[in-house]
Amino acid sequence: MTTTGFVYDEIYLQHDTGPHHPEGPQRLTAIYETLEAAGLLDKLLLIKPEPAERSFIELCHEPTYIDILKNAVNSSLDYLHTQECPLCPATFEVALSAAGGVLKGVDAVMEGRVKNCFCAVRPPGHHAERSKAMGFCYINNVAVAARYLQKQHGVERVLILDWDVHHGNGTQHIFEEDPAVFYISLHQEPSSCYPGTGWAQETGNGKGKGYTLNFPMAPGAGNEEYLEAMEKAEQAMEKFRPQFVLVSAGFDAHLADPLAHIKLTRKGYQELTRKVKHIADVHAKGRLVSVLEGGYNLKALGESVQTHIQVLMEMEVF
Repeated sequence: MTTTGFVYDEIYLQHDTGPHHPEGPQRLTAIYETLEAAGLLDKLLLIKPEPAERSFIELCHEPTYIDILKNAVNSSLDYLHTQECPLCPATFEVALSAAGGVLKGVDAVMEGRVKNCFCAVRPPGHHAERSKAMGFCYINNVAVAARYLQKQHGVERVLILDWDVHHGNGTQHIFEEDPAVFYISLHQEPSSCYPGTGWAQETGNGKGKGYTLNFPMAPGAGNEEYLEAMEKAEQAMEKFRPQFVLVSAGFDAHLADPLAHIKLTRKGYQELTRKVKHIADVHAKGRLVSVLEGGYNLKALGESVQTHIQVLMEMEVF
């Protein structure tokens, strides 16, 4: 059996952010071409997306916000809420297909067709709040997937591990009162990096207190600091025991990335993947879905995703 699924479709190239925006379709093209050159595409199960049903989107986003996003696209507005979130005629459909693609990946894992899955989707999602587009994100793909796992598949405990260099403010806020979804984020410290959230003292609220774990990293941090944080994350999971693992897999903590100041290497992403895969193997029967977030140096992005997928496939990386 092919152990790893790959969610991808050319519809994701249709979200046009303009010639100078870092989150452009060339990101997915770079990933696809790198995987093709490495001979990996034929070894993955291609999973085609469908637009997510509105009822699942509404598990994380206010109905009025979904209407605002749709109407903004239909009205040909240039952007939603902030200029970092540009719009084009295809944006709404592509965003629904990004979330829906992740749900298809979740289904494939839950049905046993693959052990794990990487979702090469865009636009990314982890900055999207319940009622606000932020940081290139419109619909919170990983958050929708977690709620879908709870509602559609009856999964009781979900881990979301986010190693994008920017803190996933949207994901944290959606689940900060939910003890059934444990959110862990490794990111550049808020004082020096967008969006300014994700301090270590942010640990959740109400019943969710203690189910958020932030590891803010000083500029210049690299593989060693990230792996130390992952060891602490592994320890936290001994008590939580997730039944499914979702990864907000941003690759913008790479030392070559232009939007931050963390110095992870390809080897670092290899080890991070091994650790999160170990968490899934120990607690969740290996059930893991990884979802693309950031990553803006095209060469580093392609190579890091290749390494990530090779570990998911249990292959030798180099």
